[in-house]
Amino acid sequence: MLLTLLVVLVVCAVLCILEVRGVRTTLELNFKGDVKRETRWLAQYGQSVCTPLAGILVWQIDVAHRKEAAVMVVTVFGVSIVAMLLKRLLGRVRPGREGAGKFLGPTLRHANWRESFPSSHSACAMCLSAFLAQLYPQAAITFWVLAILCSGLRYILDAHWPSDVLAGSALGLACAWSVMRALHMLPG
Repeated sequence: MLLTLLVVLVVCAVLCILEVRGVRTTLELNFKGDVKRETRWLAQYGQSVCTPLAGILVWQIDVAHRKEAAVMVVTVFGVSIVAMLLKRLLGRVRPGREGAGKFLGPTLRHANWRESFPSSHSACAMCLSAFLAQLYPQAAITFWVLAILCSGLRYILDAHWPSDVLAGSALGLACAWSVMRALHMLPG
């Protein structure tokens, strides 16, 4: 787990340096119709409707894991808050905007155009999948594919820089693993 986080953080740092120096890392794709609607739907995995719904389903279907379901929902919302605080503290401009990629520093005001780093969608998706994969290893591939699709779509849809997505992914994984380790949900 730690090696995975370290690799993600190193790649994130390298990409961040390249992006700040102006190396083009965005795609600027234009999806239309069903493809646009479906990708936007998948890009919301782990967010404010999906996470409580996953928690409710675990609560209803798997009585033995009710405590873990509640912890999962609270942890994902906590990750979302941490990501939002980091976004406001760092103030990175999103792709396709004036000053794209620059870190503008702290602000208390919400301004979506300057709240790119880290990707909270990626953080929440990875956190949710880490919990679900631990609870239901037989479906782990599905959960991880959903998290990777969500994270990748944040980049493909030009909402984030690659380093934003990697930083968010690392944040979500680190928080999930820390909470699961503290609650003895992980082996070892």
